[in-house]
Amino acid sequence: MARGKRVLIVGGGGREHALAWALSKSPFVETIFCVPGNPGIAQIGTCLEVDGGIVGLAQFAEEKAIDLTVVGPEAYLSLGIADEFKRRGLKLFGPTKAAAALETSKVFAKEFMTRHGIPTASYQVFSDYEEALAYARKLEPPMVIKADGLAAGKGVTVAGDLAEAEAALRKMMVEGVFGEAGRTVVIEAFLEGEEASVLAFCDGDNFVTMAAARDHKRAYDGDRGPNTGGMGAYSPTSIITPSMQKQVEETILRPVLKGMAAEGRPYAGVLYAGLMITANGPAVVEFNCRFGDPETQVILPRLQTDFCSILAKTVGGELEGMELEWDPRSALCVILASGGYPEDYQVGYPIDGLEAAEAMEDVLIFHAGTARRGQQIVTDGGRVLGVTALGDDLTQAAKRAYEACELIQFKNRHFRRDIGRREGGIQR
Repeated sequence: MARGKRVLIVGGGGREHALAWALSKSPFVETIFCVPGNPGIAQIGTCLEVDGGIVGLAQFAEEKAIDLTVVGPEAYLSLGIADEFKRRGLKLFGPTKAAAALETSKVFAKEFMTRHGIPTASYQVFSDYEEALAYARKLEPPMVIKADGLAAGKGVTVAGDLAEAEAALRKMMVEGVFGEAGRTVVIEAFLEGEEASVLAFCDGDNFVTMAAARDHKRAYDGDRGPNTGGMGAYSPTSIITPSMQKQVEETILRPVLKGMAAEGRPYAGVLYAGLMITANGPAVVEFNCRFGDPETQVILPRLQTDFCSILAKTVGGELEGMELEWDPRSALCVILASGGYPEDYQVGYPIDGLEAAEAMEDVLIFHAGTARRGQQIVTDGGRVLGVTALGDDLTQAAKRAYEACELIQFKNRHFRRDIGRREGGIQR
C-alpha cells in the first residue's frame, strides 16, 4: 500500500475517536479528517462541519481527494452513504443501504435469520398495538420487546413482568417515543445465557473475526436500570473460547455472508453480532452494521495488525487468507456519563483531570460527548468520555481504568463501578 492516505471519518463519538486513534498509528495514513469530530479527535486530525447530508460528504471527499471514508454511526448507513460514494467511485468502508437492513430493520433481520437457519430467539411481529398487547399477555415473562427501526441503542426492553411489557408497547406504538421506528415491534422470547459481542471485517465473500468483547448496556451497577448506548466493555471475554468462536463463525457469520449475497445484498464492512451464549450454543440477539460503541474502545487498542491495511483490504475485497494479530493483554473501558443519562441530563460542565489521566501508563481517554469552550473541555452529551486501560489481566486493566476515572472530575459525573466484574476471577 502506498504511503500518504487521506482518510475521512464520519461521526463524532467515542467510537470515532478510537477509529481515528487507530488510524493515526498507521504509517500509511498521512491526513485524517473527521465530520463533525470532537475535541479529542481534534488532537489527531482536522474536525469540521459539512452541510448537505450524505451528498455533501461525498462532495467533500471528492474535493479533498479522500482515499478512504470510514463511517461510524448507523444513521448514515441507513441513508445510503455507501451507495452515494460508490456511485461517485469513492472508497467507503461500510455496507450499502440494502445490506444495512440487518441493523436498520429488526423485522428484516429476524426474517432473514429464519430463512437461512441462523440461531435466534422465536418471535412475532406486530404493527397493531392491541394485537401486540394481546400476544404479550399470553407469554410468560420475561420477554423482549424491540422497536423495528433505529432507536440509538435504546429501542429494546427486556420486560421482567407484564406491566413492564405493556408500558414498553405503549411507549413505542401509542406514544411514539421512537417515531416511525417503533410503529412496528418485534416481541421475542427471552434467551437465557451470557452475552458477548463478536465483530468481523467482511468484504462481501470473506470475513476475518475480531477479538471478542462484552458490553454493559444497563445504566446502573448490577445490570439494573434502563438500557443505554453502553456503559463499559472489556476484551477478551472467557465466554468466547476458540471453539465457541469457530461455532459463531460457522453457524452465524458465514451463513450471514452467504445469505446476504444470495439475496442480492452483498455485505461489506463490519458485521457486529450481538450474541447470547445459551446452553444450546450461540444465538443472535441483534446485528449491528458498524463498529460497536464502546466495544471499539477495547478492541482496537488490542489490535496489532495495521488498521488502515485491514480497512483497505476489506473495501478492495481482499480479505481471503488474512489473519489478525492481537495484544494478549486485556482491555477494559469505563464510560463516564452525565448524571441522568439516558434520560434527562445537563451539559456544559467543565471537565478537570484529563491531562493527569492521559499521562497514566496504558490508559487511553476517548472523547464522546465533549466540547471545547475556550481552553476548557466541557461536557456536551450523555456519554462524555470512555476511559480505556490495558493490563496483563482483566483485574489489572480494571484497576488502571478506575484509577484514571477518579482523576477525571465534572459535575454530576456518573459511571458504573462494576465493569468486568461478572467475568470470572476479576477482583477489585
